[in-house]
Amino acid sequence: MNKDLPRWATAFVMPVLNLLSALLVTALVIHLLGESPTESLAILINSAVVNPEGLSYTLFYASTFIFTGLAVSIAMQAGLFNIGAEGQMYFAGLGLTLAMLSFDSTLSPWLLIPVGMLGAALFGALWAFVPGYLQAKRGSHVVVTTIMFNYIAASLMNTVIVKLVPAGEQNPASRAFSAAAEMPRLNQWLPVLGETPLNISFFIAILALVIYGVVVSRSAWGYKLRATGLNKHAAHYAGIRISKMIIIVMLISGALAGLGSVNSIMGSTHYLSLNFVGGAGFIGIAIALMGRQHPVGIFLSAVLFGALTQGGFDLSLEKQNIPPETVILIQGLIILFCGAMENLYAPVIAKALNFKK
Repeated sequence: MNKDLPRWATAFVMPVLNLLSALLVTALVIHLLGESPTESLAILINSAVVNPEGLSYTLFYASTFIFTGLAVSIAMQAGLFNIGAEGQMYFAGLGLTLAMLSFDSTLSPWLLIPVGMLGAALFGALWAFVPGYLQAKRGSHVVVTTIMFNYIAASLMNTVIVKLVPAGEQNPASRAFSAAAEMPRLNQWLPVLGETPLNISFFIAILALVIYGVVVSRSAWGYKLRATGLNKHAAHYAGIRISKMIIIVMLISGALAGLGSVNSIMGSTHYLSLNFVGGAGFIGIAIALMGRQHPVGIFLSAVLFGALTQGGFDLSLEKQNIPPETVILIQGLIILFCGAMENLYAPVIAKALNFKK
């Protein structure tokens, strides 16, 4: 049905209707919890958008979500569903940390920050390589293998991080990096943002969106990528090496997920800790689905989920009947309506536009 709809309907109207449906169900839940949905929405918007410091936190979270959204999106362009951005980002944090612990006392920030980004991208790509190889050469489904690798990454990090804990420390975390390893924060130039961790990773994420859009839509390789996703058999008949494309796409996908760890670690904590990913890899799935794998859609979806993350904290503090897990509920509903039920309103829109069923 949605193939007969104009692009503006599938790219804009349907995602908006799906989002409103998710928010409507959320409002019903909040009402059942004994709180006012309108007051709750006002608190969320004020905390995440209107307040400059809150907006800064929203964009900080969005910076990470853009990378995980891109990681899932580029894989989807090739017809692959990379569920492993969570584990890839987790393992990338180890690569970044090893680079920082090795060079943060000798290199200048101009060299150290790129080295850290390179370490994160390489380790993220490495963690995505095996599922990609198994899909391309052995026929193992990438959904299954990437899910398994999420658990392997978590178990591996539980073991490795013990080796990185400084002597005499109890917290399961590496030592703090030197000041040279800190991503420059935007409040240095815009004090109105307050003491928030928003840093230049935000602009790097925007640059990644632009590169993604140009490569996917305006390059010969991007054409081959999309052809592979649309019909692998036809792409193979046209001379595209499907196994090679799958491996390359998974490497890029893992590298993008890995770059999400740069914002979280070098931009905020400045050390490696357990569970620093915080579900960002799974949120990337929702962002890719809601954003329709388009750079503008990915950006807007990432900002939305950043606002939900930031606003949800304050909402749970001001409304005692609303637990912090409500944010997870909203995220789940968005995934439900924008993923499994994405075509819910397609027949209605088609009928309104006088399309034939």
